[in-house]
Amino acid sequence: MSPDELVYLGILAVSIPVGFLFRYLSPPVKQGAALLLGLSVAIITCQIHTLHSLVTVIGTWIIIKISWRHAPALSLAWSFLYLLFFRLVTWFGLPPPTPFANAIQLLLTLKMVSLANEVNSFHMEKKKDVSSFAKSPVIGGLSSEPSLYNILSYSYCYAGIMTGPFFRFQTFVDWLRQPSPQTLPGWVPCLQRLKFVPVYGALFIAVNSVFPLSYVRTDEFLDENFFFRCFYMIAVFFVFRMRFYAAWCGAEAGFISAGLGCYPEKALSKPGGGPTVNYSPDPSAEETYDFKTIQNIDCYNTDFCVKVRHGMRYWNMTVQWWLHHYIYPNAPFRAYALRAGWTMFISAYWHGLHVGYYLSFLTIPLCIAAESAMESSVRAKLGPFGQNIFDWVHWFLKMRAYDYMCMGFVLLKASDTIHYWTSIYFVMHIIAVACIIIGRVLKGGKKEGRRADKEEKKEGEKIENVTTGEKTD
Repeated sequence: MSPDELVYLGILAVSIPVGFLFRYLSPPVKQGAALLLGLSVAIITCQIHTLHSLVTVIGTWIIIKISWRHAPALSLAWSFLYLLFFRLVTWFGLPPPTPFANAIQLLLTLKMVSLANEVNSFHMEKKKDVSSFAKSPVIGGLSSEPSLYNILSYSYCYAGIMTGPFFRFQTFVDWLRQPSPQTLPGWVPCLQRLKFVPVYGALFIAVNSVFPLSYVRTDEFLDENFFFRCFYMIAVFFVFRMRFYAAWCGAEAGFISAGLGCYPEKALSKPGGGPTVNYSPDPSAEETYDFKTIQNIDCYNTDFCVKVRHGMRYWNMTVQWWLHHYIYPNAPFRAYALRAGWTMFISAYWHGLHVGYYLSFLTIPLCIAAESAMESSVRAKLGPFGQNIFDWVHWFLKMRAYDYMCMGFVLLKASDTIHYWTSIYFVMHIIAVACIIIGRVLKGGKKEGRRADKEEKKEGEKIENVTTGEKTD
């Protein structure tokens, strides 16, 4: 493990026992302690580069104070433009930020855009209340506009400050206002989330030592046979998954120990977004709670769901919620495929400026189009047994598609990504294009094509219905 990874591991390990201590603090003390601890972590790991995050927060606060009505669009522009400056600071003679500063900046960008949208919704609902003299039915909305201190507390809350998961400002407020945090579930769900982390960590170290990514960049790699070169991307993606499975499960355990994101099951919470229905505690009944609001990874469904589009639902789930609510609806296109492409482009930009991100993310819409074409033209015409076989083949190709796209994500450079994809003859691109062509030929006319497009759009709109164990078709 690299020194940076050891620092991340240390922060995650400390956050878990610290979280249990936070359950015994009063709301004001909890808020101040969370801010102080998070800001301390930022200053120690980022040093002078902490100013980048502070400027982003202050800028967002100014935007909200000047124009809450236009805050969603302005905060998105401000946060993303500053993210560009942040990544190009060396052009201005400034020192390059640390990896820790980059991690904080990424999550802070999500938080500031979400915060601006929450404040905008608060004012819009407030105006409706005044005009209609009726209480708004808004779910999980703010009760007041946050102060600068509240915004800073939310921005630098120690929980997940560098690892995520993302959570809304309202989730942060609900955490501070928990009436009896000591009575909420803690040890059991925390240990449940941690039980496979040692396995993920051991597999990450073991497989990474046998299949180092650096070997792909060597000339000797091209001397290997085609099947070995194809297998290598499977091993690389396995290492990639194990790394994030361990990190995100550990990060979720830190939230669970603090009780952050804990809601009654009847609130029907979604990862990132929180409760989706109004709820009120019933003192006469024993509540059952969950931590779906801060669930960032569903390891089983990530590996074993059938479709490419479903794989996205279970990976980095809180960020997927953010993309679906703040980027996808505002895309400058109406067609689902183009909206999906735009969303993937924004996701790539959020991750960084390396071309490998864009090559990977913009391959996703192509894969989605391929699987949609084959589902409507082939699977729909098969019987139960045939559909079962189709689904197994579909799952196999889905995993190979993610293996393939992962190479761009980890190699980063355009030359390295193209170098690898060329070594395996762009096999997944060719398969995807072939599936689209075959699907179009077998659909049997424009009417069937239009019907398939409508089904594809409907499937795209269902991406927000992400819950643990949710049944998918």
